[in-house]
Amino acid sequence: QLQLVESGGGLVQPGGSLRLSCAAFGFSVNNRAVGWFRQAPGKEREGVLCISRPPTYTDIKDPVKGRFTITRDRAKNTVYLQMNNLKPEESSTYYCAADWDEYAADCTVEPDEGRYVYWGQGTQVAVSS
Repeated sequence: QLQLVESGGGLVQPGGSLRLSCAAFGFSVNNRAVGWFRQAPGKEREGVLCISRPPTYTDIKDPVKGRFTITRDRAKNTVYLQMNNLKPEESSTYYCAADWDEYAADCTVEPDEGRYVYWGQGTQVAVSS
């Protein structure tokens, strides 16, 4: 059974950094697209970044360009989201999700639940002074 487990959330001051981890079980992160998404209370889920299977394709939402990066560690079977210069409005629960299609060559940063069918439980990020 495919499973994703996020970790690394917490409280950080504005301008600070966090690295979130998405550990995969039951499949290799090298074989499926993985995306990071976030959802604040009362708001819709939104995409942040995604990474495809190799040859690697990534996509990123404009608000986080230059501050967030996504990487993959095949040995640890984990996808990371490095977040720098965090803003208070980015306080959310952050989720990772995996594509159902292990042969897809690209990824989408949109929270398409027809494509991303495997979701983690989320990790909370609070950006506050």
